[in-house]
Amino acid sequence: MSMVLKVIGVIRSPYKRPEDAPRQGRLSDEISCLEISGEFRPGMDGLGRHACLIVLYWLDRADRALLTATPPGETEGRGVFATRSQNRPNPIGIAVVDLVRIEGGTVMVKGLDAIDGTPLLDIKPYSAAIDSLP
Repeated sequence: MSMVLKVIGVIRSPYKRPEDAPRQGRLSDEISCLEISGEFRPGMDGLGRHACLIVLYWLDRADRALLTATPPGETEGRGVFATRSQNRPNPIGIAVVDLVRIEGGTVMVKGLDAIDGTPLLDIKPYSAAIDSLP
């Protein structure tokens, strides 16, 4: 089975190389910009009503052949599905970010760890009642 994903925009961030990015985006106060492509901008209607967003992105520089990874601070590897490694068969990144502001087709967010130029796949509103487990 194959799938076709539509890239809805591009992420602009201060991180030019993977080693520049924080281990987790929530650990950073840097601002990143989600530049939404023109045809998808109508999908932004109402987005400003949400303080936090879920951002899905394609980790286009990941190694898709790796099936094991060693988490930071650990010495033993494990299967990638038991880690948050970007290197995996389908390198989909997910982050909960704070919405800073929206200007035209650009959404400024805080708390994202994506590298500059990363393809943007989707944006969803974050709901603490649904997305946070006690």
